[in-house]
Amino acid sequence: MSPSSAVPARPLVVSSDEGLLDDLLRLLAAAGTEPDVTTGGPALRRAYREAPVVLAGADALSVGQLRPLPRRPGVVVVTARELPAPEWAAAVELGAERVAVLPEDEAWLLTRVTAAVRSPVERGRLVVVGGSCGGAGASTVAAAVALAAAPGVLLVDADAWGGGIDLLLGAERDEGLRWPDLTGLRGRVAGDALLAALPEVSGVHVLAASRGTPCDVPEEAFSAVVEAARSAGGPAVVDLPRADPAAPGFPGGTVLADADLAVLVVPARVRAATAARLLVEAPGSGWSTARLVVRPVGGGLSTDDVAEVVGRPVLAELPHDRAAVPRSERGEPPLVSARSPLGRVARRVLAELATVPASSAVGAAR
Repeated sequence: MSPSSAVPARPLVVSSDEGLLDDLLRLLAAAGTEPDVTTGGPALRRAYREAPVVLAGADALSVGQLRPLPRRPGVVVVTARELPAPEWAAAVELGAERVAVLPEDEAWLLTRVTAAVRSPVERGRLVVVGGSCGGAGASTVAAAVALAAAPGVLLVDADAWGGGIDLLLGAERDEGLRWPDLTGLRGRVAGDALLAALPEVSGVHVLAASRGTPCDVPEEAFSAVVEAARSAGGPAVVDLPRADPAAPGFPGGTVLADADLAVLVVPARVRAATAARLLVEAPGSGWSTARLVVRPVGGGLSTDDVAEVVGRPVLAELPHDRAAVPRSERGEPPLVSARSPLGRVARRVLAELATVPASSAVGAAR
């Protein structure tokens, strides 16, 4: 779940003016990049299509190399002199966003090129975990998935009255912000700054409810926090309380709808499986595409029976883990080794996530 960085394309310079080329090469070096330089032929057409920004010298306007090419954004005409009227007309026809006159516009051009060549960062993936009933073990599964995905992952507690998911990680005494400190967030939030302000355990940044001053979490704040982590390229794991996701005031309804993967933890009992079916079939529910983690129960339903009742595929079984409760009571994080029950389930969730097409939203690297 670590972010993957794409190799940035090179800017394109279209000019044969040696003085102007010297100035542009110096400026592009200051921006930390090297350009493709061409004046015509197939290489021009290909680079013109793929370059993050095109710097066209005024000399290229006069000889018409760019006239046959389709219009595109990100074209800047660069000149060391004022353009005569015919070349202004050619720049307008080309669809240039600006005519930059050097040296006066050098600072602007440096900023423009730096922004254009900045490497893109894939938006972080989002996993939402919930339980079909109280005590299903959703919080423990969410914590295990976050630990297995670490470092750089955000674990978000959406249950204001659940006692705080930081207890599962042994982080209840760690310094850092909790939900009461962040309920006023709205809109765009700097992801790196947010993560740095939260308690961190084993590479997991955790945003938990407060035991001293529990409070409801506004939907706007919830969405802002999750989007901040994702826009910084980091994955997010959200532990949602059991509720109608379409109900007014439900924290995480928007986040659930935006999830790359939704996981419902279902004990293998008739009532729990029936409750899961209600969540899956609720109008507009983000759980409609959920995968199931089934907890076998002595004398209960089989895994196939649970899948049939709920109407969703089973991703993994979570057998009884004798170490889970004692570790939790001692304030120790869930054991997510490759051979532990929670570790196997967490890795199965992450493997499934890797098969889900990534969100098309891409943010600029910071």
